[in-house]
Amino acid sequence: MIDTTRLVQKCSMWNISLTPDQLTALDKYAELLVETNKHVNLTAITSPEGIEDRHFVDSLLLAAQPEVAGKMVDVGTGAGFPGIVAKIYKPDLELTLMEPTGKRVDFLRTVCGELGLSGVEFAKERAEEAARKRWREAFDLATARAVAALPVLCEYCLPLVKVGGVFIAMKGPDAAAETDAARNALHKLGGKLEEVRAFTLPDGSTRNLIFIRKISQTPTVYPRNGGKIAKKPL
Repeated sequence: MIDTTRLVQKCSMWNISLTPDQLTALDKYAELLVETNKHVNLTAITSPEGIEDRHFVDSLLLAAQPEVAGKMVDVGTGAGFPGIVAKIYKPDLELTLMEPTGKRVDFLRTVCGELGLSGVEFAKERAEEAARKRWREAFDLATARAVAALPVLCEYCLPLVKVGGVFIAMKGPDAAAETDAARNALHKLGGKLEEVRAFTLPDGSTRNLIFIRKISQTPTVYPRNGGKIAKKPL
């Protein structure tokens, strides 16, 4: 399905090395993605090189960061990016895939089963509801890709992170404007902007990883319900 030699070459630009088993797993993942996508809306990207660049390399750039360790939640994971790729790359991760859509959760279960990935929890939940349950401040790390604008995303993700943990938002070229817009949200939710790491994907698109440290507990009034978060971002 994918060109594993080409993928290895691309990853070598960032000193990311993949074992033969990891490459086999990614290839199988791509096959399952394309096959299931025929009847379940998972992704608009289905070409082999598109999957390599926009799904796999993109997710591996996050996975390779030293902060990606311990207990991780991937919020609004969709078809499993970056969470499943991170788990393939770092098998010791304790991963929770959080996704409210049942058909997508079924796909995630199938992929993890087919690839023999253990230590994965599937949470069929909206993040703002999950943070009022047992997942509140339960994770060392939260991440999200292409879910919402950063002020909204902070209210979804920071309540799930332990004090001392980190939220990594995967964003495109407008990271500076988004971090600026999220200042008030960070202040209210107990987060602090640590740094932004910028990358250029093999297809030329820009990826920014925004690192937000959880420095104090999130007040219990947050997260608000989904409607309020969308209508009145912090």
